[in-house]
Amino acid sequence: MLLSALRYKNVPGFGCTIFRKNFNQIFAQGGLWDESVKMYQGIRGAEAKLARGQWWFRDNNGNVVSKVTFAHIERDEEVHKWQGSQICAIGIDELTHFSEKTFFYMLSRNRSTCGVTPYVRATCNPDADSWVAKFIEWWIDQDTGYPIPERSGKLRWFIRRNEILHWADTKQELWKQFGLNTPEERGEPRSATFIMSRLSDNKELLKINPGYLANLKALSLIERERLLNGNWKIRAAAGLFFKRTQVGDILEQVPADVIQWVRCWDLAATEKSENGDPAYTSGVLIGKRKNGRYVVADVINKQMAAVDVRKTIKLTAQMDKAAYKRVRIRLPRDPGQAGKEQAESYIKFLAGFDVVAIAESGSKEARAEPMAAQWQAGNFDIVYGDWNEEYLNQLENFPDSRFKDMVDASANGFAEIETKSSFSINSLI
Repeated sequence: MLLSALRYKNVPGFGCTIFRKNFNQIFAQGGLWDESVKMYQGIRGAEAKLARGQWWFRDNNGNVVSKVTFAHIERDEEVHKWQGSQICAIGIDELTHFSEKTFFYMLSRNRSTCGVTPYVRATCNPDADSWVAKFIEWWIDQDTGYPIPERSGKLRWFIRRNEILHWADTKQELWKQFGLNTPEERGEPRSATFIMSRLSDNKELLKINPGYLANLKALSLIERERLLNGNWKIRAAAGLFFKRTQVGDILEQVPADVIQWVRCWDLAATEKSENGDPAYTSGVLIGKRKNGRYVVADVINKQMAAVDVRKTIKLTAQMDKAAYKRVRIRLPRDPGQAGKEQAESYIKFLAGFDVVAIAESGSKEARAEPMAAQWQAGNFDIVYGDWNEEYLNQLENFPDSRFKDMVDASANGFAEIETKSSFSINSLI
């Protein structure tokens, strides 16, 4: 996208806007802005306007000829800020992060009188549940989820009426189908194509960062299929995250070489009633060993009243401290003022213990991915206990199972261990 804009930098009135979902994705280290600096800095007439998020390109007389702008659209309602805009070139980084409504509204802004035919370029990673998967389905094998090589780069034409897409191999077919006779009407069909790509196509990245391939291979099955193999059909399903056959070992006793402990809780404030089965309160004790392996040493999983939840957490904290000395306690923090107050109340209630309350973000599946990658690699052991069968059963059935409390507690506990590891003084020695 950045290179494409350079092609027309000397065309008076040409403008390109490149979008990402949020501001940080543009200006974070190594993001779009940093890449643009590498590419544009040193080009004659190029001038960075960081405060505006723009690059200006001047002619030999110092006049601004063209511009490249970076912008973000987080919510559908924000598209109306672009009402009246004329954007000759639209770039969208990670198209699956944007809604179909946002995309087609911005497509209506894709117009210009500068003489360059308006165009859109978008990049994305596979997401089976996104509208993009439907948009490009002709280019994807619907049985395997992989792109069809012979169709990659092949042009097709579409018209969108009443939010329904009508496709054809040529624009003439759409002229006939919709009775488009005037020059204005015949300009209505838009062309689209999908170009498949894999990491192996990016020779420069592999040369500069050869370890990147190993990082992708270390991902969980679902993310590896999406990001490394380009699978557009794979979805989160039971057995794709955790299998009991992937457990490294079932230990008779807690190993003595654990360097970090975290007890993470997933809270439920209602006890079992006659009208249904409320969520369980789950507390999972996870440790990281000196050899880099992980161990699940204990799991509590009960339906309790709110008052019993608090008592159980405190009693467990006391027993963990007596048995394992230093154990961090992680609690979830719900959004809003009520969640903040509940978190503060728990922290005060657990005074004297190492306790944190962390707001959860993203889907349960997304939060489980990092732990699943290590689980699938055989890097998790569990300590023998009467909780083993219930725990492994819930993990194997995630995310299809009704209850996911132990998975949530495990995934968040793993995240806390890794976060704490990043800032441990031991990692600096």
